[in-house]
Amino acid sequence: MVFEPKRIIFERDALQYPLGEKLKRYFDEKGVEPSFTASHNRVTSIPGRTRSEGYSEGKRTLVVGVRRTRTFATCRPSAHYQLPLVTSCPGKCEYCYLLTNLGKKPYVRVYVNIEEILTAAAGYIEKRKPDITVFEGAATSDPIPVEPYTGILARVIGFFGDEEFGRFRFVTKFTDVDTLLDVPHNGHTRFRFSINTGEVIRRYEHATPTLAARLAAAEKVAQAGYPLGFLVAPIIAEDGWKESYRDLFKAVADDLGGMVSDLTFEFITHRFTKRAKNTILEVFPNTGLDLAEETRTFKFGQFGYGKYVYPKELFTEIKEYFHSLAQEYFPDAQVEYFV
Repeated sequence: MVFEPKRIIFERDALQYPLGEKLKRYFDEKGVEPSFTASHNRVTSIPGRTRSEGYSEGKRTLVVGVRRTRTFATCRPSAHYQLPLVTSCPGKCEYCYLLTNLGKKPYVRVYVNIEEILTAAAGYIEKRKPDITVFEGAATSDPIPVEPYTGILARVIGFFGDEEFGRFRFVTKFTDVDTLLDVPHNGHTRFRFSINTGEVIRRYEHATPTLAARLAAAEKVAQAGYPLGFLVAPIIAEDGWKESYRDLFKAVADDLGGMVSDLTFEFITHRFTKRAKNTILEVFPNTGLDLAEETRTFKFGQFGYGKYVYPKELFTEIKEYFHSLAQEYFPDAQVEYFV
């Protein structure tokens, strides 16, 4: 699923960079009339009278800007730092935490000054040598849908392929991976796929590829020699959840078999904030997500705000079950974390 936006908005300075010029030519040929903004952080021309309309129009908008900040946010537990490449994605997942982080019109944004961003990354790597420094490329985005015409990931993967003390990782629900299969990654990029049961994908992960399509893309990535990972998130403990997630692990094992020698899993249970709940109900008023606060435990997180999480007994049951599934189907895989 390549993201072909309805509208494209350029920060004028972005046209001073080769990637900005490339994107301008690309969308001119596609017949997408560009508009301009003084700042990629302040875009006021996206239509939408209601919260739902604004959300939908934002998801159909591409903003091209320049990342001026050279400092990177930390990224626990996935990596040491975020690597800012893309923001948001065209997927419309009902549970997505970015609903509360990217404003009422969560447009997709790409940064064109990739070489400057990589120079900053090299500085972080240099400071931590001889320790390995790991960067996460999908902390606030899914970068794959724009990759066929930006080439951002290919450039970044090639950069880290040459870095002795740097590693890169990103996660995606999308499947247009062919342009990345021949990049000389040297095993320094972990290519991860976000997966879930077929029912969760159907009900909550709108405008994203099917599980079968994601696993087919994962097989291509494994054959290209990338270290592979699967992020199972959010784990939703609905009726029959144990059987559904067992079927998921079996599907992964059937597709990948023994072809993966370096495999990781990350597990994240479903949780929500009060603010997120209110936003979800505005954008998806008919959602089937379980957002009942009275069945959850309120817990403060690492960023200082509270979340509604599964009660301790259920959380422990889910954790033990998922560790047992990983051990049963992929005994050599590493579970990186469970939250």
